[in-house]
Amino acid sequence: MNRRILRLAIPSIISNITVPLLGLVDVAIVGHLGAASYIGAIAVGGMLFSMIYWVFGFLRMGTSGLAAQAFGRRNLDEVSLVFVRSLGIGVALGLCLVALQVPILSVAFQWVDTTDEVRRLASLYFSICVWGAPAVLGLYSFSGWFVGMQNSRFPMYIALVQNVVNIVASLAFVFIGKMGVAGVALGTLIAQYAGFLLALLLWMVYYGRLWPRICWAVVCEAGAMQAFFKLNRDIFLRTLCLVAVTVFFTSQGAREGEVVLAVNTLLMQLFTLFSYVMDGFAYAAEALTGRYVGAQNGNGLRRLVRVLFTWGAGLAIAFTLVYALGGESFLALLTNEPSVLVASRAYFGWAVAIPVAGVAAFLWDGIFVGATLSREMLRSMWIASASFFLVYFTLHPLLGNHALWIAFLSYLALRGIVQTGIFFFSSRFPLR
Repeated sequence: MNRRILRLAIPSIISNITVPLLGLVDVAIVGHLGAASYIGAIAVGGMLFSMIYWVFGFLRMGTSGLAAQAFGRRNLDEVSLVFVRSLGIGVALGLCLVALQVPILSVAFQWVDTTDEVRRLASLYFSICVWGAPAVLGLYSFSGWFVGMQNSRFPMYIALVQNVVNIVASLAFVFIGKMGVAGVALGTLIAQYAGFLLALLLWMVYYGRLWPRICWAVVCEAGAMQAFFKLNRDIFLRTLCLVAVTVFFTSQGAREGEVVLAVNTLLMQLFTLFSYVMDGFAYAAEALTGRYVGAQNGNGLRRLVRVLFTWGAGLAIAFTLVYALGGESFLALLTNEPSVLVASRAYFGWAVAIPVAGVAAFLWDGIFVGATLSREMLRSMWIASASFFLVYFTLHPLLGNHALWIAFLSYLALRGIVQTGIFFFSSRFPLR
């Protein structure tokens, strides 16, 4: 069981770590072009795509659980249908984003206040990169399906290739072609389609034998499509709750002033690092839970849960110790601004508590995705999100920014607590 978990988790962790590199490379390249507006344009454009694509993350999660359960049942016909349905929907949604790019950009700039030059360059960046939406959302479907098939190595290969292509293409367009922001956007676009084509090639080489099993007459069968959209609707609404909490956390920090905003941003990097690792184990949980549920293997599922939480407890303790002992040194690597470093000490203890508060939420999310219990995930997120806002508005007059961190930690912890209760006491959880 440990080998199965690690074989899925480690490549996923590597994939997660490479994700921010695409944006980091773009920022690093334009950072040498001699104008702050270039960096601002990439930051704004990257933020827009992050928010848009984050909302469509249900494609990966929903596909993973359905594919894993079909794999567990050894139902190769259903495995094939899950792939075709998900990929078709992903590409179709991407084409819709391309078609709606003008109104999307118009609405976005109603909420983002920038200078005219940054707006012009960000619009240029967006208008080029948006053509990669079919490839990006198609890759969500590919990644979810590969994980459901107990294969997290292929998403890792794809992520690594994307980064190499992005670096080479962007450098060539910017410093040889002298294309500026347009060159960075074009390099990103090419990297996205390179990743999509690699995913398609890997599928054809290693899973192409499934092609004859696809029954095109039932791909759009009403009952199956209804179940697919119901599952993904719940995950979509859950994601909106998550986005609401994240955006509110940032915006309320900004209301406290520049120094507090900078402190919150830096401390949240500790949460991000922890999430990269725990998401890898969550992906392993998705794949293996779906496999055991599909195979009706209750003993395997219960053993998986025990081993996953053993790993989770160990990692939570390890991260807590590392953050407590070396977290301030890590923050000093991110900034040398004395006022920010001094102010961060008042809130540092809350960031140290993140691993213990959040570990259960990450693992249960993976388990619930694999079990396709999307409605239960949504309910736990509703309760946790409501607690976040309730705690914040109750405590903020007394505690200021401390209330924001207490609310965030209670939100993380309550997600895990509610899902633990569902696992142990709800008849809805399969093979409990």
